[in-house]
Amino acid sequence: MVTTLKPLQRPLALGDQVYQTLRGHLRDGTIVAGQPLQEVQLAERLGVSRTPVREALTRLASEGLVASDGRSFVVPALTLQDVEDIYEVRCLLEPAALRRVAEVTTDPSRRLPIEEALGDAEAAYKARDADAFRDANIRFRNAWKGLVPNSRMVKAIEQYADHMLRIRALTLGDARVRTIVIKGLRRIVAALVAGDGEAAAAATRDHLAEAKRCFIAATGLDRPECGSEESGQ
Repeated sequence: MVTTLKPLQRPLALGDQVYQTLRGHLRDGTIVAGQPLQEVQLAERLGVSRTPVREALTRLASEGLVASDGRSFVVPALTLQDVEDIYEVRCLLEPAALRRVAEVTTDPSRRLPIEEALGDAEAAYKARDADAFRDANIRFRNAWKGLVPNSRMVKAIEQYADHMLRIRALTLGDARVRTIVIKGLRRIVAALVAGDGEAAAAATRDHLAEAKRCFIAATGLDRPECGSEESGQ
């Protein structure tokens, strides 16, 4: 047998390429809530047939990032119930994940990427640089997720990563929200340095509660619609 042969690097299937492209635009806000996504138009813009576009949109719909309105797909606006559901799942998963991470972060070399991301967040916070702060916050999450020993747990957490990027884009531009976030990150890191899993879990739960409150306030989802029973009309 020839032992020098190596597996070939196969390019992504066309459907995967379309999926990654559309997902990227959803993540960075290029495609916004309420914007219709029609197969024919997308296929023409991307220079592909309708089949890989349909495959990509169906996949995105299964992840909750787009929804079908019968004739086309659309980016759904998050409702209050959506936010409640997302944060309920996050509060079940992420404190447990950080508890596991704390088992290894007394080792300075293991927690270095987390501390570096916090340092970048601190610098961006002082510079009032919302974009840099958002990037540092994402790297902070990626750093601790990289230390979670349960890969299935990480996969479950990442299912909501794209939803959370949309949420962060709406909230981290507010300096008051950045102040709340940086305090939460500091508290989490302090618990990880001490190797205190329970403190890390508690800090994460409190951090998520604040994040949820900030998002609901930023989007006005806490205000009852005109004509609803809660509005008194």
